[in-house]
Amino acid sequence: MACMEHSIFSDPRLLEEINKYTRTKFIKKDTVLIQPGDEIVFVPLVEKGVLRIVRQDHEGREIFLYHLYPGQTCAMAINCCQADRKSMVKAIAEDDTEVLQVPAKLVDEWFKYPEWKTYINSTYGARFAELIEVIDLIAFSNMDKQVLHYLQERAKAANTRALYITHQEIADELHTHREAISRLLRTMEQKDIVKLGRNTIELLTD
Repeated sequence: MACMEHSIFSDPRLLEEINKYTRTKFIKKDTVLIQPGDEIVFVPLVEKGVLRIVRQDHEGREIFLYHLYPGQTCAMAINCCQADRKSMVKAIAEDDTEVLQVPAKLVDEWFKYPEWKTYINSTYGARFAELIEVIDLIAFSNMDKQVLHYLQERAKAANTRALYITHQEIADELHTHREAISRLLRTMEQKDIVKLGRNTIELLTD
């Protein structure tokens, strides 16, 4: 059972059902909450912390999509619930995170509450805009812009300028080769965009 004392919702009937049918799950940093191929039995609504959403194909290749912050939920998980499909993404705790687990069967049922319907529709709109940004970066930008965008988003999620991350991790989530990432990062360091350390990358610009 969840207790949403500081809820983003105000409808007392909706809150009563949320408190009755959902529960809070605590996730340690770097823990995977949802794997590709998992049956979606709940939709995660972030209460504290940050979730990183990554698309992964059947060969294990990955591409970073977006982050979920407190008050946000995953449009991909909602879509899988509504279409009765298995998960197409991986959800990873960027930091120690708490999520409210909304049973999948209630996602559509709660559309009888205008506040919930508005929340889900706005979620689709926000995530769609983020996906368009990712597509634009992939289709129309040089890899250096993709890398900088990725680093900025990770730094924002971690609330820090210094990321403890390897070049291989970046390559995996940007679906490219480690050698290419290393070359780009060295070039970015020469331009005073980043400062490289041992498994650390510090952003020097916004």
